[in-house]
Amino acid sequence: MKFDGRKTLRVRMDHKQAVNLMGSDGTWRRSCVLLDVSDSGAKIEVEGTLDVLQAKEFFMLLSSTGLAYRRCELVWIDGTMAGVHFITADRKKKNPANAQGAEARNSTQGK
Repeated sequence: MKFDGRKTLRVRMDHKQAVNLMGSDGTWRRSCVLLDVSDSGAKIEVEGTLDVLQAKEFFMLLSSTGLAYRRCELVWIDGTMAGVHFITADRKKKNPANAQGAEARNSTQGK
C-alpha cells in the first residue's frame, strides 16, 4: 500500500518487529523497532541515543544472527523515529553522472 505520498510501495508493520542497527566497523549497536519498510528504505523507532546514527553508513540486522541485513544511510531523525535509505550495489549504476565519469576514466585508461 502506498501512503504518505511515497513513490514506492511501503509495508506498515502491524506487530513490533525488533531489529538492530550496527556500525559498519562493528563498534556500536542499537536496538530498534521496524515501523515500515519498502524496497528503498525503512522507518524505525530507535531505543537509546541516536548520536551514533550520524555515521555515514551502518547496517540494519534483520535477524538475531546477523545473517540477514541491509546496508543503510540515515535520511532523517524526528525524536526517537528515523528514516533510513538502503544502499544497494547497483546504486552507482543509477546515477548518470557517475556512469559518465566511469566511461571517461575507462576510455582514457585504454589509450
